[in-house]
Formats: sequence, structure tokens, C-alpha cells
Amino acid sequence: MSENNIIATILAGGKSSRFGVDKSTVKLGNKTLLEHTIEIIQDKFKEILIVTNNNLKLNNKKIILIKDCLDGQLGPLVGVLSAMKWVHENEKKYNWIATFPCDTPYFKNSVVDEMIKCSKTENSKLYFLKSKDKRHNIFGLWSIGLKETLETDIKNNYRKVEKWADKIGLKTIDIDNKKKFGNFLNINTKEDLDQAKHLDKS
Repeated sequence: MSENNIIATILAGGKSSRFGVDKSTVKLGNKTLLEHTIEIIQDKFKEILIVTNNNLKLNNKKIILIKDCLDGQLGPLVGVLSAMKWVHENEKKYNWIATFPCDTPYFKNSVVDEMIKCSKTENSKLYFLKSKDKRHNIFGLWSIGLKETLETDIKNNYRKVEKWADKIGLKTIDIDNKKKFGNFLNINTKEDLDQAKHLDKS
């Protein structure tokens, strides 16, 4: 399956300040964290954007590397805006951006199916995954129609995803069935990486 209405975007432009080095290039097993994310989602999408400010080398025809549209590593919202601008400037027909973190290697691609279902409705212009009481703000489905609002708000110093999303209004995609949707361990530190090494990905 290759979803034509949605473009996948992996947000890999963060500072990785708590980890000490660029997390996207850190190895877990025989693959980098970024490669884990690519492997999970690549069969679901026709194209995958990776927003990164590093010079990555990836041998995958589906992947397009882009940089943040604003300097200064200003956070995930700028990464989302960068993807929306790329779609607009390249005259692509996508109506939605599906965002994924580069540092959560054990989620399952069944989350994409839930995003696709939401893209077929008109219930909201913004969706985030939610498991139990935790909202996963980087696992998002963003309508391209939010581009102008997002750009204006970033210029007005909105930087935090959660704050901006609450301002806009959103719906959550509830995924309490952990076995079906995987594990959402986010690797922010080397201790998190050690924990990930002992998780069962199956």
C-alpha cells in the first residue's frame, strides 16, 4: 500500500542536547534510529521527507532530505512548516503531513492505518496519537490547510507543539492496544537507549 493523500515526514532536526550527539545517527542493533523509523513506515507511503540539518546519506529512492525553513533549530513546528512549504513549492497534491519522530524505534506501522482513516474524514485538521493518558505530539497528522496559520504563529513566537496544537484545536487517535501499535519509548538519553536494547520489538 502507498498512501497518495499523505506524505510522511520524519522530524530529525533537533539538537539532541540530552543525548550529546545527533540521535538520528545512533545505532540500535545494526540500524540507526532513523533507519528504524524509515523501515517501519516506508511501505505505507509513496514519498518520505526527512527534515534534518545534517548531511545524511541514505540510499532509498522514496526519501527526500530537506532542511528547516528557518535557521536556529527552532523546534518541531518549524520542521512541520518546512514539510508543508516543500509540498507547496513542489506543487505536490498531498493534503496531509504525517509526522514521525526519529527516536522512537519500536512503534508499529499500524498507527499509519489509523492516520489514514482520519485523513478520510473532516472531523479535524490536526490529530495526535494518544496512548493511555499520554499524547504523542510528534506522531501527528496535519492538514496542509494549516500552513498559513502555522507560519504566522511561528513568526509570533509559537515554538511548542503542545501549546500551538491546543490553540488550534485537535483530536486524538487513541491507541491503547499496546500489542497492536508497539512501544512508544522515546530515546532522549543513553539510559533510554540501553533500555531499548532490552525491549522485544515483536
